[in-house]
Amino acid sequence: MNDRRAGTETESCGEVSRDDVREFYSKAAVATQESLCCPVNYDPSDLSHIPSEVMDISYGCGSPVNRANIAPGEFMVDLGSGGGIDCFIAAKIVGPEGKVIGVDMTEPMLANARKHAELVAQNLGYNNIEFKHGFLEAIPLDDQSVDVVTSNCVINLSTDKEEVFREIHRVLKPGGRFVIADIISDRPVPQEMRNNHELWGECVSGALTLDEFINYSKRTDFHGFTLKKDYLWKVVESIRFYSYILTAYKPVPVEESCGPGKVQVIYAGPLPAVTFKNMQFPMGVAVEVDGDFASQLDCHPYRDMFNIIDSEEKPSDDDSCCG
Repeated sequence: MNDRRAGTETESCGEVSRDDVREFYSKAAVATQESLCCPVNYDPSDLSHIPSEVMDISYGCGSPVNRANIAPGEFMVDLGSGGGIDCFIAAKIVGPEGKVIGVDMTEPMLANARKHAELVAQNLGYNNIEFKHGFLEAIPLDDQSVDVVTSNCVINLSTDKEEVFREIHRVLKPGGRFVIADIISDRPVPQEMRNNHELWGECVSGALTLDEFINYSKRTDFHGFTLKKDYLWKVVESIRFYSYILTAYKPVPVEESCGPGKVQVIYAGPLPAVTFKNMQFPMGVAVEVDGDFASQLDCHPYRDMFNIIDSEEKPSDDDSCCG
């Protein structure tokens, strides 16, 4: 199930269902569908261990794995994993101590991915990949079990996007993140386009605006958003559809963070000042906050933006600061 490309037909076809999408991508698993191919530029070094046939059924609008800062040993799940390209790339990054699971609802795609996973494992010298049948709205994984969730142009295909974000939140560990490549529209898609089965399968009719995407995420308690526009992908009915990479984090509970009391924090830049939770932080100026707030700022994705000033911090034992 990864990415796809938009057509031009816009007649109303009735309400879109999950079965419509599954049928659409079952065909794409058997033969390359040129109408679904978006300009994803994978680094050739990421593909050296992957059978070339995987690229023939790889559909996507971005490369979320390379934007996710995945570390060796992490547990990643890719939603709508399709032919497995993003899982195979991640398998090399997380290494033998890590784990990668692809989730897809399309059996022909899963069959292809599992077949190629055997050769990928041989080429890597270890097997850390598994493919599961499942749905975006019911991810077949335990609560708080995953470090990072990726998806490549599939959130727009769901007819219940809020449930997708609830499920992503459920499976992520505290402090975990999602990194999603998806198609974003510059204005809401009208209902007549949303009812078009072909355009839905081609990742047009189900696209969200940025406000809609972020609001769905905020309602399911994500924070620390970063957005990266990759390119203008398509214009349909005067609506501009862009490829974006979107990242956000699941908060760390207070009891797992830094501790109580008053703490000073200094915003490190590069902007002259930022406002967060109705507090202003001028660059280079110490601002006193409570310990719980400081704990949030001392965790990803804010950690590199703020310096935490601990009044009880001990000097270094080394007398020399030079050399």
